[in-house]
Amino acid sequence: MKAHEAYPDSHHDIYSKTVFGFWLYLLTDFMLFATIFAAYAVLGGNTFGGPTQKDLFDLDYTTLQTFILLFSTFTISVGGVYAHRKSKGGVLTFFLLTFILGFFFLGMECHELSHIVAAGSGWKENAFASSFFTLIGMFLLHVIFALLWIIVLLIPVFSQGLSAISIRRLTCLKMFWQFLNIVWMFIYTIVYLLGIV
Repeated sequence: MKAHEAYPDSHHDIYSKTVFGFWLYLLTDFMLFATIFAAYAVLGGNTFGGPTQKDLFDLDYTTLQTFILLFSTFTISVGGVYAHRKSKGGVLTFFLLTFILGFFFLGMECHELSHIVAAGSGWKENAFASSFFTLIGMFLLHVIFALLWIIVLLIPVFSQGLSAISIRRLTCLKMFWQFLNIVWMFIYTIVYLLGIV
């Protein structure tokens, strides 16, 4: 046996397999969102005389939401760095900051949706509203799941400290949150910016 073959292959450990498997899951989730985006692209212009995107969207408000979500990507990334450095305090601080920012984003988006409904464009009004609420609703379900996931993962970190298992799980959570930010940038560009232009 050659000398280099005695060393373990770092690309086939549990951490790498888990991260690779989670990447595969994210690809399937991306295909789900791509399908909903395709439906919105086909139906988004069909308001049938109802309020249009220009009437319903407040671009300044949505831009503020976007910056909040983008900043949460920074905080969760820093939290991931602290996880690999095995800093319990850093993980708790930055993942909690991510939770707070995500919660603010969620509240702002729910406020926007209530404004859209009050303006006479509920999800059953026309094809645009149905496709819009489906897309945003699916995204918000993912955000809610991610916020709950943060709480579930931070409880054992707080009580027991960081372990190899918790670091692996926090890495998957970080990947999921960053995936949500990528999806939101598509939503911001395609739904809001192009919708108002």
